[in-house]
Amino acid sequence: MKKTSFQDYLPFLVLAVVAIIALFVPGELPFADPKGQYNYGDIAWILVASCLVFLMTPGLSFFYGGMVNRKNVISTLVQSFIATGVVSIMWVAVGFSLSFGKSINGLIGDPSTFLFFRGVPSGEPWSLGTTIPLLLFALFQMKFAVITPALVVGAVAERIRFTSYVLFMVLFTLLVYAPIAHWTWHPEGILFKMGVLDFAGGTVVHISAGCAALAGVLVLKRRKDHIEKKELQPANIPFVLLGTGLLWFGWFGFNAGSALGANGLAASAFATTNTAAAAAGLSWIFFDVIRGRKPSALGFCIGAVVGLVAITPAAGFVGIPQSIMIGFVAAIVSNLVAHYKSKTAIDDTLDVFPCHGVGGMVGMLLTGIFASKNVNGAISDGLFYGGFELFKNQVLGLLIVVVYSFVVSLGIFKLIDLIHPLRVSDEEEALGLDATQHNEQYHPAMMSVYDNGTLKEEQMVH
Repeated sequence: MKKTSFQDYLPFLVLAVVAIIALFVPGELPFADPKGQYNYGDIAWILVASCLVFLMTPGLSFFYGGMVNRKNVISTLVQSFIATGVVSIMWVAVGFSLSFGKSINGLIGDPSTFLFFRGVPSGEPWSLGTTIPLLLFALFQMKFAVITPALVVGAVAERIRFTSYVLFMVLFTLLVYAPIAHWTWHPEGILFKMGVLDFAGGTVVHISAGCAALAGVLVLKRRKDHIEKKELQPANIPFVLLGTGLLWFGWFGFNAGSALGANGLAASAFATTNTAAAAAGLSWIFFDVIRGRKPSALGFCIGAVVGLVAITPAAGFVGIPQSIMIGFVAAIVSNLVAHYKSKTAIDDTLDVFPCHGVGGMVGMLLTGIFASKNVNGAISDGLFYGGFELFKNQVLGLLIVVVYSFVVSLGIFKLIDLIHPLRVSDEEEALGLDATQHNEQYHPAMMSVYDNGTLKEEQMVH
């Protein structure tokens, strides 16, 4: 057992302090409905949608865990899944206040507004979701906050220290996610007032995570295997298929739930989500064939996720036929970016920036092109239908979020590296993070084979 230091005690002490402070926050009766304003069909749907979005985080864990080297499967799984604990506590303590509290000049929410969820269970409903209680809206939004820093794991996998990544999740949620969520989804937010459209998280979730991933890659530098140009096979492609299925399933809650009601807009967003994912998965593998590769399970899975990313900002603003084009284009662009990135010294382990960052950017731009007031009467038409103003707003909003999320995330990674080493040692990297960070190992199924008449145990190839 290793000797513990103050840094080892610090996370436990912080959690203990949060728990003690929470003791002195008075409990509240759950929401009442004296005005008869809540729609219980909407409540039931958003409860289900919240569960679906939660399911995306373990889905992401399997998606990423199946693609890394076998000695880093568990570390990659837990680095994603731990967000369910870290961000959930932060969201209750202060995250919801920073994102949706009383606006301070359109930049950030007042942290005291809903501190430790004070006033949330019995509060007035959110102004843009008046048929569901504020508590349910807060819990639905929590799931978005949970998965966003978990997305970054894929870029820095196989070399980042677990405790350093937990600290990154905390700082990223406070300094990157919460401000961008406030700008985009709060009625007083600067991007909201500019007219920037993001139905379910193209900027807030995917562009912010993608740019943070690129920043982390630049700070952490390249893996030894990447420098030596070793081609490492995915540990378990069935894990990737399972993760993709869970993500796709959960994404219906992500996008259709963002209508904040059981209504026609939710049904339309559900349909565009499925259609774009299907088009993107096919586009990715067919484009691979054109480039001389074989159609692969991995390619379809990655393409489908890119389609889900790209349709996220557009889901409630575009027609179902147009969602085919969004998925088709996004998959090709992300495929090309991933291909050209592989020829550089940028070591984004699982192509988080090409898939989530670039996919989110393509989705934001195509929202500005294909958005239609025939689908959503609350918006103006996009560029394809003669509306230049919306497209201009989307470009400007995209640039603001890209610059902010990249610069602040770069600063966060550099700061953490000064406080606590970001990267594991060369020896730990060679042994794998499963053993060195968690003292656990991934054991694929074993099979018995005969080699020259001698029975031996050999690991199956996954």
